[in-house]
Amino acid sequence: MPDLQVSIAQHYHERTKYDPQTIHAKSQALNWEEQPIPFKAYRFGTSFDLKPYLSEETNQGDEAIWWQRLSKLLVCSYGLTGAIPTNGEPHYLRSSPSAGGLYPAEIYLISRGTPYLPAGLYNYQSKTHTLVHFWQSDVWTALQSACFWNPVLEDTQLAIVVSAVFFRSVWRYQDRAYRRIFLDSGHLLGNIELACAMTDFRPHLIGGFADEAINQLLYFDVNQEGAIAVLPIADLRELRENLPLARTALPTTPQLEYPRIPDGSLLSYFHQATQIPDNPNAKVNWQVPEPKAQQDKYNFPFCLKVSMTCPPIDWSPNLSGLEQTIIHRRSTRAFSGEKLSLDELRAVLDFTYQPQHYIEQNFDRSPDYFDLSLVETFIAVSGIQDLEDGCYYYAPATQELRQIRFKNFRRELHFLCLGQDLGRDASAIVFHTADLRTAIEQYGDRVYRYLHMDAGHLGQRINLAAIHLGLGASGIGGFFDDQVNEVLGIPEDEAVLYITALGRPRKRE
Repeated sequence: MPDLQVSIAQHYHERTKYDPQTIHAKSQALNWEEQPIPFKAYRFGTSFDLKPYLSEETNQGDEAIWWQRLSKLLVCSYGLTGAIPTNGEPHYLRSSPSAGGLYPAEIYLISRGTPYLPAGLYNYQSKTHTLVHFWQSDVWTALQSACFWNPVLEDTQLAIVVSAVFFRSVWRYQDRAYRRIFLDSGHLLGNIELACAMTDFRPHLIGGFADEAINQLLYFDVNQEGAIAVLPIADLRELRENLPLARTALPTTPQLEYPRIPDGSLLSYFHQATQIPDNPNAKVNWQVPEPKAQQDKYNFPFCLKVSMTCPPIDWSPNLSGLEQTIIHRRSTRAFSGEKLSLDELRAVLDFTYQPQHYIEQNFDRSPDYFDLSLVETFIAVSGIQDLEDGCYYYAPATQELRQIRFKNFRRELHFLCLGQDLGRDASAIVFHTADLRTAIEQYGDRVYRYLHMDAGHLGQRINLAAIHLGLGASGIGGFFDDQVNEVLGIPEDEAVLYITALGRPRKRE
């Protein structure tokens, strides 16, 4: 029987750690005959073609302008941006990165009924850039009930639902796929946030909803697919939709008793355990919680402290630079090992953690996350000009790096990142971590979803800032968990969520 003092989230995290002693024994050969298709097909429904609205011709009427905005929002969130030839069907790339190119997320649009988009349920078909209207009835009241009457849904007309098709990632990553799914979904949430900034929409993030009710609303086969985030989309060009913020995360009760769960069944059991039951009589306080006093960590008088303040990145008028960066972004496959400048690192961190510096460029001052106070940032520096090698803690409130270890970790990082050259050749590697026990005390086991989506969201902002500056960036979700803490001096209580490697891309010969 598992330790009754360990919740199912802690049990899942421990069970899915990579360890150098067992990783090869636990690895399984891929069954290529079962390789999942990363697109969902509907055999019925009315299609709304968004491709004609990709061009932004001027002197258009209100209806065409609205469709242009929606088209840009969706293509910049999850649309196709390239294709790699193969012996069969090309391998398509999307605007949001995904581990292994598996793209487990799906996007659904729920319309309350607008002058241009009839009420009902839609699936975004990224392969054809179309919306499939597969249910033509008003379901908005059911959505409100499933979201426990979140006040944002009172005045909005559209909502995005992000789901996960689990086997797309499980096929390759087995039970650890749950981590990858929510990191990938965090990338997508980051894109949705930024695409809304380009199109005068504002997404309001809801992570607290009745899972079964949302799944039934969208007619999911719950053995294959489940809703993981709801985002009412406010139209900022409509005065009544400029809305106050609301709470994004609701807790669940930690599950301390559970059976012995065999490998291969852990992901599905854990997902079920993190669900919120439907309760039509639930009374939820949707007010944003008061910010908690943050511990000023690693602020030792003797440690090296480096200011990271800098001018904001210029994303060009109408955020055209951001749009081009999203469309042309690719994960870097190899770094040259050349150093980055300290100002380049400053700019990447500034865009990621200081959104208030970008309001004059039409970005949101305070974009929605679940709870960033739970996510910590450590940076292993191996090649930054004018910055001593070592491991640093990044303090967002004071915008400074605080050195906690003094060493060049290139050899160790190569090992920690499962022998990937990206770890060895990166100039800096960003680690997102969380005190899992403390997080569970606050939100229950569902916090495991929140933490990984927030880490993925931050990771996507890092990606885009780096690519825009001509740097290379690559997310790494596979690493030797415990050894990261040991080597870098990160406290044992901090669970490593995600790694993003930064460097100078190697030029193709």
